[in-house]
Amino acid sequence: MPPQIAAFFRKLGDGFKGFTAGQRTVAIIGIAVLVLGGVALSAWLGKPSYSPLFSGLKDTDANGIVEQLRKDNVPYELSNGGSTILVPDNKVNDERLKAAAAGLPAAAATGYSLLDKLGVTSSEFQQSVTYKRALEGELASTIQAMDGVKTAAVQLAIPAKTVFVDKTPDATASVFVETQTGVTLSADKVQAIVHLTSASIENLKPTNVSVVDSQGNVLSTVGGGATGSSSKQAADYQQRTSDSVKAVLDRVVGPGNATVAVAADVTAESAQQRSETFSTAKDAVPLSETTKTEKYTGTGGGASGVLGPDNIAVPGGTNGNGTFDSSDTTKNNAVNKVTEDRTIPQGAVKRQTISVAINQSAAGGLNVNSVKALVTSAAGIDPARGDVVTVEVLPFSTSAADAAAQALGSAKAQADAKQQSDLMNTLILAGSILLAVVALIVLVLILLRRRQQREPVDLGERLDYEMLPHAVTAPALEGPPATTAIELPPVHPVPALPMAGAEALDGERRRAQIEAMVAENPARTAEYLRGLMDEKQPV
Repeated sequence: MPPQIAAFFRKLGDGFKGFTAGQRTVAIIGIAVLVLGGVALSAWLGKPSYSPLFSGLKDTDANGIVEQLRKDNVPYELSNGGSTILVPDNKVNDERLKAAAAGLPAAAATGYSLLDKLGVTSSEFQQSVTYKRALEGELASTIQAMDGVKTAAVQLAIPAKTVFVDKTPDATASVFVETQTGVTLSADKVQAIVHLTSASIENLKPTNVSVVDSQGNVLSTVGGGATGSSSKQAADYQQRTSDSVKAVLDRVVGPGNATVAVAADVTAESAQQRSETFSTAKDAVPLSETTKTEKYTGTGGGASGVLGPDNIAVPGGTNGNGTFDSSDTTKNNAVNKVTEDRTIPQGAVKRQTISVAINQSAAGGLNVNSVKALVTSAAGIDPARGDVVTVEVLPFSTSAADAAAQALGSAKAQADAKQQSDLMNTLILAGSILLAVVALIVLVLILLRRRQQREPVDLGERLDYEMLPHAVTAPALEGPPATTAIELPPVHPVPALPMAGAEALDGERRRAQIEAMVAENPARTAEYLRGLMDEKQPV
């Protein structure tokens, strides 16, 4: 080790020995904090950023990809129960290409790719089932491409065509969808799934498609369409009507001063209705017209009578003189015929009732009849079907609002306390780091100051060559050394201080050693004496 570095560490150790117990503790803690902080910072800065390589993997595929990463010495992390593999950002593309070259992940064949494996020896049943599976796979892949859909599965029920039945049953389909976290499929997307499925299969009506999500919610029923069950339709209608009425009341009495309850009775079944209406066109020319007229004029009379029981005419006994007129007219007019086919879906409102309660404290000078008229218009009330609207002004209870305000205040107080605690912890940590830095700076300054301050020492006042024992003799100097760092002045004998016992002998021994060192190498002696002066040790 170089002398300069060795001297620095020696001075550093001597300075640390001069600290008190408290100063040593603070210095050790500061150095430890700095070392740990540096190690943590270097580890955090040196850690690479990870990105997903594959997600939603099966166990077998994940095992194969992990083995590939280990073979390539690529660090990785597993998440989501091992179904997602994370690798450094700069390794994502390379590892994906290597995994693809190795056939990983080995996804099962779906869609029309299933038809590639059919041979010439496949039976008609195998071909039919494989074709149905291909259609299901293609539909599932298409539905999964929609925004918000994570996975999808389609099951088709396509009846076989046969000549032994007069009418082939309709095809049906069921679709299972799993949405992404926090995503709910809207009615438009459900309609899109239904129509996409029905348009892809022959003789599949939109009303014969059922859609169910992963939460067990029925989004579309067979026979009911994509609007859902009657109870869901009633709930949706009640919510829309309540929102419309509430929006009007909030502008009149203020937010929170009115409550609305809507009860709607909707139909649970759908129906088909056909009606024919006939009407006559006004001022229209007849399609056809027939007129028949008979007229007879004369005196009448003649031998005429009535046949008797023996077919013998019996004279009437009178002669008449009269006329005969007859007229018959037939017209075929143009008639308008209207045939109307109507489909009555489920969910039609048969009757609804609306109850409105207004806070008495906010209803000063409020006209209840005006409010009732507004509610009637906003909700589309039809008195002919028995709709009822009730508006009452009542005092509202504030217990729930007070409890909510108290809970909100408690939650805010807890949040403030947690924030203050986090702030104190941060301040304590920052103060500890700052104290460690300050202690380190003070330590460095003390060492530098000790190195710069030197005390003058008289080298000749304690040397007495006459009193040295004869056993210790200094070698004769033939001449000045070849290279000397300094020149020592001539030493004059100085009377030695009186010493007694062992102390006198120890002092004489040290003097002899110093004299021998000066005689052998004056430069080394001068360097040694400077070191003693820097360390403030007695000579």
